[in-house]
Amino acid sequence: MLQVYQRLSHVHEPVLASITLDHGTRQKARIKAKTDQGEDIGIFVERGHPLKVGEILKTECGKLIEVKGAIEPVTTASTNDWHTFSKVCYHLGNRHTVLQVGERWLRFKPDHVLQELCEMYGLTVSNAPDIFEPESGAYGGHSGHAHSHSHEH
Repeated sequence: MLQVYQRLSHVHEPVLASITLDHGTRQKARIKAKTDQGEDIGIFVERGHPLKVGEILKTECGKLIEVKGAIEPVTTASTNDWHTFSKVCYHLGNRHTVLQVGERWLRFKPDHVLQELCEMYGLTVSNAPDIFEPESGAYGGHSGHAHSHSHEH
């Protein structure tokens, strides 16, 4: 079995293997699966730091494996109106909804109440399956910068 303990943001050599995982699996720190090429793999990463689509994993034997996102059930809502879009984002954020946010579109796991809220604001809603890669949160290290909150504001 291939074993992964190391994550790389980029490499300068070809990556010939991949693993396709859904959002829920990418959140786990310990994953036992098969690569897209059919090899057994164990992935052991730091808790609280989910795998990201496009990230490169390096096995103990030096093999490079790209993380891909699986197509899964999601709801995607969009609008051309920035003001309406910002209101819907506010309401969904106020409910602590896990969201993927694009330019005037957002995506979440299927939920009829959230879908109705989007429709109430006039957003176009689609339930076509897609890759789900939500925001990591305000303190999830998305920007790559660390920041202490122990100082006074």
